[in-house]
Amino acid sequence: MRVGVLTGGGDCPGLNAVIRAVVRKGVQEYGHEFTGFRDGWRGLLDGRSVRLDIPAVRGILPRGGTILGSSRTNPLKEEDGVARIRQTLAEQRIEALITIGGEDTLGVAARLCADHAVRCVGVPKTIDNDLSATDYTFGFDTAVNIATEAIDRLHTTAESHMRVLVVEVMGRHAGWIALHSGLAGGANVILIPEQRFDVDQVCAWVNSRFRASYAPIVVVAEGAMPKDGDLVLKDGSLDSFGHVRLSGVGEWLSKEIERRTGNEARTTVLGHVQRGGTPSAFDRWLATRFGLHAVDAVHEGDFGTMVALRGTDIVRVPLAQATARLKTVNPELYAEVGVFFG
Repeated sequence: MRVGVLTGGGDCPGLNAVIRAVVRKGVQEYGHEFTGFRDGWRGLLDGRSVRLDIPAVRGILPRGGTILGSSRTNPLKEEDGVARIRQTLAEQRIEALITIGGEDTLGVAARLCADHAVRCVGVPKTIDNDLSATDYTFGFDTAVNIATEAIDRLHTTAESHMRVLVVEVMGRHAGWIALHSGLAGGANVILIPEQRFDVDQVCAWVNSRFRASYAPIVVVAEGAMPKDGDLVLKDGSLDSFGHVRLSGVGEWLSKEIERRTGNEARTTVLGHVQRGGTPSAFDRWLATRFGLHAVDAVHEGDFGTMVALRGTDIVRVPLAQATARLKTVNPELYAEVGVFFG
């Protein structure tokens, strides 16, 4: 069988580990041939591809990013997008696709599989960890570790100057990175998209920390919103999936804290630092297992499925189920960490 592989959406550590596992097992055990499509769905639309064999994937396990490139291309919004994809698959004799991505990439795969008979198997990738059908997505653990290390470092400079430091982390709809890194890094306030925050309450926690002679660290997800406000946007532009560009809530919040408390406040936006660099051991392990099981699903003809982690087992779930809803932080879990606020 000739199998196509693509990585779509935002890059993250562990993508190369999936590609390596897919090719190694697919070639060695099943005798399949693999073609990688450049820059996610864009490569399928434009017919840009590269051969993936065992020499091509040697040495890529510890590398961040993706050797195939990625993009936020939505082929369903392109003129004749589906027809162009089908043409590329036919011209390159691709019999199945392994699509590695998050909600948007896998949502396209689900539509193509269900409505247009394109044979797809999905692999869940997102640093936000917001796909409900899997316990964890690879990339999340690395992002949390990077954010936690940053918070650890910021504690020392905050204490040296006795100022408030606001740390903005990624998280459009789900606050998993903020929650995990904030708790692990000893933050005094954690703000997530699932719970609108009261700026006066944040300031009260900040003042409480100062009264104890410590400098506060506030961790805020980029999608967090105040009770009496809206999302803070980088600009008004939309990507092809209709998402606005977020960034700025950290800077806005630090100015409000400084204005209301009189204490000096500074902002650190981690941004794409969370996506880059070497994947953690857990993400290499999880991504590798996902790749091994994804190629099994292709070989067995189990299309329209996504591999998922349940406990310590890798299972298959319908693609439609995997993208039906986001996994967000429940109020009980958020309340659990509230004892450390202030």
